[in-house]
This record gives sequence, structure tokens and C-alpha cells, in this order.
Amino acid sequence: MAEKEPVYDDNSIRSLDWREHMRLRPGMYIGKLGDGSSPDDGIYLLLKEVVDNCIDEFVMGHGKKVDISIKDRTVKIRDYGRGIPLGKVVDAVSKINTGAKYDSVAFKKSVGLNGVGTKAVNALSSYFKVESHREGQVKLAEFERGYVTLDNPPAPLEKRNGTAITFIPDEQIFGNYHYRHEYVEAMIWNYAYLNPGLALHYNGQEYKSENGLLDLLRNNVSGEVLYPIIHLRGYDIEIAFTHGQQYGEEYYSFVNGQHTTQGGTHQNALREGVVKTLREFYKKDFEASDIRTSIIAAISIKVQEPVFESQTKTKLGSVSMAPDGKVSLRNFVVDFIKENLDNYLHKNEETSTALLTKIIASERERKELSGIRKIARERAKRAAVHNRKLRDCRIHYNSNHDDRLETTLFITEGDSASGSITKARSVQTQAVFSLKGKPLNCFGLTKKIVYENEEFNLLQNALDIEDGLDDLRYNNIVIATDADVDGMHIRLLMLTFFLQFFPDLVKNGHLYILQTPLFRVRNKRETIYCYSDEERQNAIAKLGTNPEITRFKGLGEISPDEFKMFIGKDMRLEPVHLTRDTVIQSLLEYYMGKNTPERQLFIIDNLRVEKDLIEEDV
Repeated sequence: MAEKEPVYDDNSIRSLDWREHMRLRPGMYIGKLGDGSSPDDGIYLLLKEVVDNCIDEFVMGHGKKVDISIKDRTVKIRDYGRGIPLGKVVDAVSKINTGAKYDSVAFKKSVGLNGVGTKAVNALSSYFKVESHREGQVKLAEFERGYVTLDNPPAPLEKRNGTAITFIPDEQIFGNYHYRHEYVEAMIWNYAYLNPGLALHYNGQEYKSENGLLDLLRNNVSGEVLYPIIHLRGYDIEIAFTHGQQYGEEYYSFVNGQHTTQGGTHQNALREGVVKTLREFYKKDFEASDIRTSIIAAISIKVQEPVFESQTKTKLGSVSMAPDGKVSLRNFVVDFIKENLDNYLHKNEETSTALLTKIIASERERKELSGIRKIARERAKRAAVHNRKLRDCRIHYNSNHDDRLETTLFITEGDSASGSITKARSVQTQAVFSLKGKPLNCFGLTKKIVYENEEFNLLQNALDIEDGLDDLRYNNIVIATDADVDGMHIRLLMLTFFLQFFPDLVKNGHLYILQTPLFRVRNKRETIYCYSDEERQNAIAKLGTNPEITRFKGLGEISPDEFKMFIGKDMRLEPVHLTRDTVIQSLLEYYMGKNTPERQLFIIDNLRVEKDLIEEDV
């Protein structure tokens, strides 16, 4: 019998208020949700939306300090600016399209111009409190999921002017989330670099910069650079760059203090400007890739009423420096670089010589690889026709679909494991790449091996990262291996591949390790999946006498129906994160180089042998 077609009439049309709409469609306002394991997860955007308002006050000349505290899931942020006008405090955080930033005179070069930011924080928080200290008075209001629960009238209180916000992201929206210190710290450092003289205090530690983007590169460069960092400053623009010894390109781009992680017009202009200037300076038509490979660069510009490609403001779409359209943003950046970089190189002969030597070396390597690359591409095309390695998804990260931030490629080994993941995955956003056995240890090898080795060549082709991250096809690259010694070895070999040849992919927060349960503990009433021995002990205690305990030795032992729970909404991912002090070459030397006594001791102290877990189950 055919299903009855649903009724479509007047009753089918609904009108949602702003709170309901934000909670029903949070992705429209904060991108993806996530649990805090990725730096672009929604809980960090909530934090950023509030801090952005503090930064705007500082930029306008009010307040040189911001206090930030995160304890458990409670976030507190206090600035020392002017304070929200007392009669508009509730409206400013709960009335959509309300704010001072529509007045371009007061906030000429602000990030948030649409009056949505703090309203989204309010609507998506189980608890939200705002306090405005102004002219010897305080106005306080509290909210629950966007609805007012307390609205006190202004009262006398002598404290420094400013605004204090406290909020707890809602578990109903974000699930079992947690803030990761390293992501919050990276965000706060960026605020410090972009606002010299501003002191940010996060959980008692001060973050402050006096040299802007020069400090940013000094603190983020991994290993030695080929020449001193070039630092150029002008009105509404600041640029810093150097070349390292790694493969790929690495960029940090900002607009009005907003970290545009996906680049945009200004970053493209930076890349173009450097190439044009160096071609003219050296009077040779070098390939752009030979100039840019191994570059580490940062750009910060200030634009009136910037246009971003999404509410999350990760990619700049503006083509002009101001709404009147009289000054091309691209021309502004390119002209600044051509004038100032050319002057710098004429005055610094050692730097110009080192830069030329680097470009010529890159040119030589590219030419040596050209024949191999052509053969490798043809091989990858033939493999794609037979679908031997990649089971693709329907949406890709470089598409315009709303789900692109959720796109994931699982890299796994063996037919059984890849079969389980393939059957359990979401075909819309999740793809699977199957390795055949252990990959090659590529430590110390040149990029030539990426084209000569079938596994590496096909993986590079699947990700579309041969010429950088511009065409990256998946936002999340997840290494999924068995929780045993062999699985750990494969994991290390894959980490070596990415760190050796595509470090920018790791530094931009795209690489993860999949956490799968080690045990299943169940009785007739309940099943508990455990990711550690401690969780197993707690599950046994909870379920009582003689529960059934299963030890998962490999991913292939987990049925597709069970796997759906581990790669769905509650998927546990461990991000591969490089700290400010990480030197990639030293890290790879330690783990993948010669078998030193220090590494042997590390393995003895840290490796939990498979048989130990098995014996505990007996």
C-alpha cells in the first residue's frame, strides 16, 4: 500500500522566534557543533564572540586588559571598556539585530556587525549572565537558554567600568563537550599578537605581545628558518613572513582581529603580492610554487564593514577596503607588498641572497619530480576508476554545502576494519581510505617517495593536497587503527607521513586519531562501551555481578551496527596538536629515527602490552 502524502497547508508553515531558530539550526550561526576536540567546534566560537566585543573596546581606546576564566564548563569574560549602556543591557544580548556596531563611526573596523554574536551565545547556553559596570552603577541580568530569569534594575556599585559575561554552553546542544586548553591558549595568543599592548589574563596567566605578527611567527615557526623574519607594517596592514625547511605553505591571516582560518581575499593577495614582487626583484619569471613552498607567513588587515562568506567568519569575501568600493582590497595588499618588500630586499642583501638560493633549490626539486609526478597522477587516475582504495562521500570540504565542516576521511588498515567503517559510515559526509599493510617509514626521505610509493601517492590524490591545502577535500582526516602494538605502529607511520610532507595540514587542525572502545561490558538490561581499563572497572561495578565482558582486539571485530555509535554524533577524536614548542624534525627524529636508548626507555615505560590487558580479563 502506498504511503499517504503528508499534508501541506497553512498549518505546515511555522514561525520561530530567534531563540528557537538558533537552537534548532545552530550550524547557521556557529558552524559545526562538535565536542571541543576540534579548534573550529562551536564552543570556541561562543568564547570568541564574547571576547571579540572586548577587543573592539580596546581598539576604540577603552580598556587595556581582558580577564578570561574557564573552569569545568563555566566561562567568565570581563573587559574594562565603557560597559554596555545600562538601559540597553538586556536588549544587547537578547534582542536580535541589536547592537552599537551598526554605527560605523563608533565601530569602523569591527568584526561583529550584524548584532548576532552574543545572542547566539545566550540562546545556546544553559546559563548566561551579563553585568555592565558604568558610571558607578551595575546592571545585571541572567538567562536560561535565551529566556530572561533575572532582570535587576541598575544599582549603585563602585567598580571599574566594563562588561562581564558568564555562560555555560548547553549540553542539550553540544553533548559531552570539554574545552581544550591548547585551543583556547592559541586563540588568546592570536588576540595578543593582533593587539600589541593589550594584556589578556587566562586562568591566571598573562598573554601579551609588543611586536605583533613578528612575535606570532617567532612563536609558531618549527625548526630553523632560512633568513630572519621579514616584518612590514603600514596603515591598516601588517605582514610578516620567512621560509623554513618544511614542505607546503603555512599562513596565519586576520581581518579586524578575526582569525580567518580559511583565508580569503587578503590571503590570496598576500600570496600574489609576494610572487609578483620577487619575480620583479630577481628579474626572473619563477614558478609561483617555487617561490611559495616552505613559506610561513602572516597578514593582518583592517577593513570597514568586512564581508565574510559565513556567520563563522572564517573566510574573507570582501573585494574592497570600504563599502564605497573605491579601494580594491587586492590592489591595496599587493601594492603595499611590492613597495615595502622591494625596499626591504634592497637594504638586506643577505636575506635577498638566501631567498634566491631557496627559490632555485625548490625549482630544481620540482623539475626533478616533474616526470615522476606525471606518471603518479596517471596511476592515481587508473586506481580511482577501479575504486581500489577510496570509498568516497557525497560532500567535500571545498564545496559550498552546509555540511562541509563535518566531512571526514577515515584512514584504516585491512579489509575487515575498512569494511566495518564503510558499512557504518554516513555516505553523505564520511569517506574511507583503506591501507594495505603497514605503510613505509618515510622519515628522512624526500617528497619523491610520495609519488613513487603507491599508498602515499593515492592518499595524497584522495586528499587533493599535492599543491597545498587550497583544494583539501575533507575537513577531518582521522587515522583509525587497532588498539594494539601493530595499530600503534601504523599510526606512528601515518603521523610521520603527514608531519614530514604536509605539516600545514596538521598545524591547521585537520588530523585526528579515532578513539574506539577497548571493552564492551553488558548484562541483560544495559550495555556500556569502555575506552580505558578504568572505565571498564567502573562499568563492572555499575552493572553488578558477572557481566559479560568483551575485549575488542581490532576494529574488524566491531560490528557495523555497533560502529555507527563510535563514528556518529558521539565520535571520540583525539586531535593531533603541535604545541608552540614542538620542533617537527626533532619529534620525528626521536620517534622514527635510529633506535636510541632514550626511545627504548620511553617505549618500556609507556607501552601497555596487549597480553597484559588480556590477562586481566581472565
